[in-house]
Amino acid sequence: MHICLFDIDGTLIDTGGAGQHSILHMLEEEFQVSAPIKGIPTAGRTDHSIMVDLFDYFQIPNTSENRQRFEAGYLKLLASNLKTRQGRVLPGIRTILDHLAQQDHIDLGLLTGNFEQGAHQKLVHYDLHHFFEFGAYGDHHADRNDVAQEAVRQIQLRHAPELLTQATIWVVGDTPSDITCARAIGANVIAVATGVYPLEELKKCEPDYLFEHFEEIQPVLSLFAPPPVTF
Repeated sequence: MHICLFDIDGTLIDTGGAGQHSILHMLEEEFQVSAPIKGIPTAGRTDHSIMVDLFDYFQIPNTSENRQRFEAGYLKLLASNLKTRQGRVLPGIRTILDHLAQQDHIDLGLLTGNFEQGAHQKLVHYDLHHFFEFGAYGDHHADRNDVAQEAVRQIQLRHAPELLTQATIWVVGDTPSDITCARAIGANVIAVATGVYPLEELKKCEPDYLFEHFEEIQPVLSLFAPPPVTF
């Protein structure tokens, strides 16, 4: 059995900057702050950790009310920005997911830093949501390793313990954080340089498999070939 946990941004899709654009406009609308933001990376991080850093940067009190305002305002703008930005499903992804979803020995899930509702909006917009029945998200965790641990808990709820002892967990992502969090749960890693991190930088993190892109789908699919039939 293979359990494949996919990252979203930079791995499955390129939203054309819809997420970051939504955050910047939300800050203006909800908190009346606007300034060049320096030193707050977003790739590979959770939305929760980005939110906390932005509150720090703009000296916005990190209260439950403000966190709710942040998320609600962001999600509202994201819905409209997904329609207007020039985004796309990344090459090879739809074919790979189509193939994997048809295999009885493969279970597909998400391991993403997105807010759960943000992830849902993105995947619905690009018609990829039906491939994934479960996932772990960045609503409450600052550390992506904690999101990975949540993914493991979700997997344990879905599968019998005796099946899990024979299962291989895979994390598929485009950032060093995807590789790090995979190692935290003992998963194999497929890294792909379709996000902001170049091939050489990902190579330094020593993923199990590294691809420049997924345009050639067979090398990826061969990793999940069904077990041989024995008599």
